[in-house]
Amino acid sequence: MRHVRRGPARVLAAACLAALAGVGCTVVGPDYQRPASPLPERFVDVLPVDAAAAQPGAAVPANWWTLYRDAQLDALVDATLVRNADVRLAIAQVEEAEAALREAWAVLVPQVDLGAGASRSRVSALGAQPVPAGVPLVRNDRRITLSSAFEIDLWGRLQRGAEAVDAQLMASRHARDVVALSLAGATTQSWFTLRSLDAQIVASRESVDTQAESLELVQARARGGVASDLEVNQAVASRAEAALQLIELQRQRAAVERQLGVLTGQPALRVPAGDLRTMPVPPLPPPGLPSALLDRRPDIRQAEAVLQAANARIGVARAAMLPTISLTGSLGGQSAELSDLLNGGARIWSLGFGLALPIFDAGRLQARAEQAEARQRQALAGYQKSIETAFREVSDALGNSERSVAAEGDLQRRLDAARNGTRLARARYEVGYSGYLELLYAMRTQNDAELALIRNRQARLAYSVDLMKALGGGWVVQPGGSERPSTAAAAAPAAPAAGGR
Repeated sequence: MRHVRRGPARVLAAACLAALAGVGCTVVGPDYQRPASPLPERFVDVLPVDAAAAQPGAAVPANWWTLYRDAQLDALVDATLVRNADVRLAIAQVEEAEAALREAWAVLVPQVDLGAGASRSRVSALGAQPVPAGVPLVRNDRRITLSSAFEIDLWGRLQRGAEAVDAQLMASRHARDVVALSLAGATTQSWFTLRSLDAQIVASRESVDTQAESLELVQARARGGVASDLEVNQAVASRAEAALQLIELQRQRAAVERQLGVLTGQPALRVPAGDLRTMPVPPLPPPGLPSALLDRRPDIRQAEAVLQAANARIGVARAAMLPTISLTGSLGGQSAELSDLLNGGARIWSLGFGLALPIFDAGRLQARAEQAEARQRQALAGYQKSIETAFREVSDALGNSERSVAAEGDLQRRLDAARNGTRLARARYEVGYSGYLELLYAMRTQNDAELALIRNRQARLAYSVDLMKALGGGWVVQPGGSERPSTAAAAAPAAPAAGGR
């Protein structure tokens, strides 16, 4: 008798073990293989103008913004990576994807539910079938059961689904890194814009002072009968123009300061004036940079993860066209009295087996499989496009950096010549050898040269940020002289790791 009572439990356990043993017998759908990238092995060499611009052994860390040696910039970028709403949104999306992955893998394990219930009922004594003597009209019923339902993953449908969710999790993590890298670059470039405007404001104030001195000189000469009213009016207009330029630069600075406040999550941010010209420019990468560096760019890795997910969903769609086998079972007790619920005579159990095979669906499942294959081809095209775009961005950043270095020397020579020209024009005007228009033209030329040099310096720093972003956050030198990227988003707040499968 003991053997008979234990039989159902053994049968239920054996069924569950058989179900687990049958998981993953055959996994349909294509296994993922990274597609080939038809790109040159190396970027087109862009040789820097000066030797200091490229350092063969230079390494750029993940927190590349620290290379500009500005404590305020470092604090602003750190604040952006913690407080910015886009970063917090991306982290929450990663956490959601991690939870979805745990759910996807949990489907491969049988779910066991505990059920309990109690009822009290009365039957009619005047029904069609008389109640036998001694049988109470009022009855109690109490039940407790353990039940389970499980789908045998013979074709790998559930496993492919979990693989797709796993790839989506990786895509979410890379998307977070893309956001962090983009925001770090936006904060750094906004900082350079702010510092550039500070330097332009200083130069414009000097221009206003120069124009004021020139106006006083012209007015004094007019009182002496040497200068005409035309020259006085020209001097007044020139000073007003310089003052308007200063006001416009101050307006732009306030707008950039507010933008920095939004990026860093500090709406009331106030930044004291600084000097752009004291900030160093990070080194360019060595010539012959390998294009394989692009493999670790977060947006490329995100596109590849999306491709992996789409590839796995082909298996899910194809497995839906095959038979589905499921097992159900329950084990428990049922009695009229609560004290008898666990007695052997109260034992109840059930086992179930289900088979479902699509016979006719008018091509619906086949259409779903074709949709999955088309989405995989779309993801492949997106992945290849991201690689091509990244290659172009790196090449553009290298070329722009080279040209900004080349332009800086010419702009400095232009400024030196403009300053000398203003000095000579003033001296000639004071002794009456030339008219006021010559001096006015010289002062405007000097002001334009001052601003052009400052803006080129800003552009050179901005191009260095473009290069960092294009390479995914910098590079480090491997033994043997090769380079690999150092992901800039590594400095961003990390989301919790996904649970075990």
